[in-house]
Amino acid sequence: MSICKYLAESILSSKVDLSDKSLVEATNSAILDTVGVTLAGSVSGATNAVLKALFPSEQLNGALTLGTKLRLNPLDAALLNGTSSHALDFDDCNNTMGGHPTVPIFGGLFANGEVNGVSGEEIITAYAIGVETICAMAKVVNFHHYEKGWHPTTTLGIFGAVAANARLQKLDVDTTATALAIATSMASGIKANFGTFTKPYHVGQCTRNGLLAVRLAENGLTASHNALDGEQGFFMVYNGQGNFDATKIFEGWGSPFEIIDPGIAVKVHPCCGSTHPAVDAAIALKNEFSLELKDIKSVLSLTHPRRLKHTNRPQVSRGFDGKFSVQYVVAKALQNGKITLQDFSDEKVNEPEIKKFLQEKIRAKPHPDAEGFGKNVYFAEIVIETEDGQILQKFVDAPVGRDKNHPLPKNTLVNKFYDCCSDIIQEDCIEELVNKIMNLQDITDIRKLTGMIENATVK
Repeated sequence: MSICKYLAESILSSKVDLSDKSLVEATNSAILDTVGVTLAGSVSGATNAVLKALFPSEQLNGALTLGTKLRLNPLDAALLNGTSSHALDFDDCNNTMGGHPTVPIFGGLFANGEVNGVSGEEIITAYAIGVETICAMAKVVNFHHYEKGWHPTTTLGIFGAVAANARLQKLDVDTTATALAIATSMASGIKANFGTFTKPYHVGQCTRNGLLAVRLAENGLTASHNALDGEQGFFMVYNGQGNFDATKIFEGWGSPFEIIDPGIAVKVHPCCGSTHPAVDAAIALKNEFSLELKDIKSVLSLTHPRRLKHTNRPQVSRGFDGKFSVQYVVAKALQNGKITLQDFSDEKVNEPEIKKFLQEKIRAKPHPDAEGFGKNVYFAEIVIETEDGQILQKFVDAPVGRDKNHPLPKNTLVNKFYDCCSDIIQEDCIEELVNKIMNLQDITDIRKLTGMIENATVK
């Protein structure tokens, strides 16, 4: 039997225990975080570019485009919401995947769920299966896949999008296997486009295509069930001979679900997750020693080479590119003691003080002891020499919120949601919206939630 078919059977038959409070809470938290960053990203340049290109036609009973009152066909809504969800690079991560697990699923799943009037419990179940599928694919191909230059959030995420929508629609095994096979011809996204609006567009396209693959399979489009593991299938083409292990696809499937362990990493800073441990170390040093930029003679940022490869950007001129520059975000952390959404405008990255600091005082290198940390690639060390000759060092083994051993401080997630929604959602509606999403399992029709969001949207 082909892997497409084996995977389809697991997607459709796996039991998701909705009495498991940890699973439900983890899912609801991930969705709350994603709704928040999607609303905030709805006004981004990336989303605006996609909206202008689409010429979408509004539909009375379509799916909601978050941050607006536009209702579009589900595929267009998935594309726009998916782009918005990743537009700020503020969305969640997962260690197994090495990418962002929720956004490839979210846009298409919510659009599909909305037009079909499904329950919150059905969304939770489909989402958990979607994340499990993404991580199963990651076990086969990572981290060669990531280091080769693929953007796994989308090249792997599309299979989670297919899984979630297939489970939601209760497809049969053959149709689901076909949808997975169709998705192999849609999987795309390269890391060369990090730092541009095309990166969030990757996610919009991914979540749309995952839903489209399910619809195409339902309506009779054929595809080879050997499209994953065949001689010229996804694994061989995307990774190459000897660079994948297909036997790992069901390793630990659902025991426990990935949404529980290692879980979802919530971002505290609105920039590439590979920069976060360095940011945390820089903030800690600034606070401990009351540093100002003028006090600093030099800064050395040391991170894992896998994380540095796409974040070593010593000079940036565009705000969005700053999200992927470890030099820039460390400089801003040392300047202000925090990283905010406002730090990624063209004006901010071109501040004379910051430009001078980047040019003269900060360097980024691979950590010389990287191999000694084993599978942990989310560490960083900052070494600062002050103008008066002090050497200050701070090592962070993982950023805040990355895993259960580095939990978020109390109320961080809710406060982040408020920050993301502050200019999009009526202030007096935000608390109720938080409560609704954190109790998603009690919603009998997801349209009650999206209708609430629509009514509370300012524009």
